[in-house]
Amino acid sequence: MKRIGVFGGTFDPVHVGHLAIANAALEDLALDRVYFVPAQRSPLKEKGPLLSASIAAEPRFQVSRAELDRAGPSFTVDTLESLRREGELFLILGSDAYADFERWREPERIRGLATVVLAARPGAPNAPDGVRMLDSPLMDISSRELRARAARGKSLRYLVPEAVLRYIEEHRLYR
Repeated sequence: MKRIGVFGGTFDPVHVGHLAIANAALEDLALDRVYFVPAQRSPLKEKGPLLSASIAAEPRFQVSRAELDRAGPSFTVDTLESLRREGELFLILGSDAYADFERWREPERIRGLATVVLAARPGAPNAPDGVRMLDSPLMDISSRELRARAARGKSLRYLVPEAVLRYIEEHRLYR
């Protein structure tokens, strides 16, 4: 049975922290594949190729359109249901996102569909007992901060993959 990581988010923009977490999941969990699942209401809905270009160097990374192609609101439980036939699922979350996990739709069902694994995030609470932590680098970087940095006219070089940097600069995104 294949071992599949499921890593959701807006990825607006995708940055080196996202890639480092996904790579740590590949190594720590011996995954066959990591699906990047962009959120349905993300601006990347029109820029899907940008995420694909960002992960092209790692053949085990793949973009999933599970949420982009679904009508109505997207919920993690629905995404996991749609992917469960692919193999054993591992839901990859930042420890900051896990702080609200119990308020998500059907958290117990999510736990039944996937093993929840966390990447440490600066300032986020420690994982509760029974939740696995990835051995990923602790990077204090967020897409929100990067959008604000770009809006101030600051460079995103070395913070985002080169393809993302070129796209942001060419299209003057976040200005």
